[in-house]
This record gives sequence, structure tokens and C-alpha cells, in this order.
Amino acid sequence: MIILITGTSCTGKTFISQKLMEKYNIPYISIDHIKMGLIRSGNTNISVYDDESLMPYLWNIVKEIVKTAIENNQNLIIEGVYIPFDYKEYFTDIYLKHIKYYNIIFSKEYIHNNFETIIKYANEIEKRQNDFYIDKDTFIKENEENLLQCKKYNNPFILINNNYLEEIKNCFQI
Repeated sequence: MIILITGTSCTGKTFISQKLMEKYNIPYISIDHIKMGLIRSGNTNISVYDDESLMPYLWNIVKEIVKTAIENNQNLIIEGVYIPFDYKEYFTDIYLKHIKYYNIIFSKEYIHNNFETIIKYANEIEKRQNDFYIDKDTFIKENEENLLQCKKYNNPFILINNNYLEEIKNCFQI
């Protein structure tokens, strides 16, 4: 089984992947690690800030990792923002039956009520060296856009409304 976990930055993709790995002993790959490996090794001239170019570049690699894992009958969790909403278009039904997709989305109300906590835990797992800035209005817009795109492409999503940990635990059984 391949589990794809996506969502905007700061929605807990890495946290969920880490917890699933610990509970079910399934390895996970962070697409950010692939991105930084390619950039630091000089295998791409794409900037870390060029998301429009990074999405197709990284997805071309990740989709082939997914296919290889399925062909080898391996379980794998892949997390990151670089999973396109039209991901199903890249796989035949033979592959799709082995893929579970989750898009983590925070409701506007959840963000309004918990923004300081969201930012506080943004680096909980990854311990990023460079703190980044995200403002509440942009974060709300990004999550609302993800919800619209999930509905457009008929993709599963987890809408966090009240209690992040409880809602994630209920969904993933972690």
C-alpha cells in the first residue's frame, strides 16, 4: 500500500507520516528531502522557492518511486506539498488500487482559533534551520484553495475543524 499525504505547509504531514511509520513500521519519504538532495547536489537549477517548477519536476520522480514500490509489493508513505491534485491521471487502475491519498486541510475557523499553536508546532518533527514566515490570511486562502481543488478532482481530504490530534488519530488510527 502506498499512502500519499499532502496539504499546505504546516498541516502536519510529516508528523502524521512519522506516527504512521512508528505504529505500522512503514517507511516514509519526505518529498522535501528529495527536493533538497537534488538542489544541494546541483542536479537541478530550480530554486527552493520556485514551487511552480518544482511541482512537475519532483512529481516526475515521486510517481516513479510510487510505481516501483507497488511493483515490488512494498508499503510506503510519501508526504509533501508537491503531490498534484490530478495525481490519478499519472497511474493506471492497476496502480491506483494500491494508493491511498490524504489531503490535510484546516478549516478557516480552526486556523482562526489555533494559528499561534499551528505556528508553534510547524517545526516539531523537521526542526528546520530557517524559520519561515506565514501569515494567517495567506494560510487560510491556501487551505481553502486545497479544499476547492480536492472537491474538483474528487480527492479525499481530512478537514480539521476542532481538535487536530483527535481528528488525525480517528482518521489514521494512530
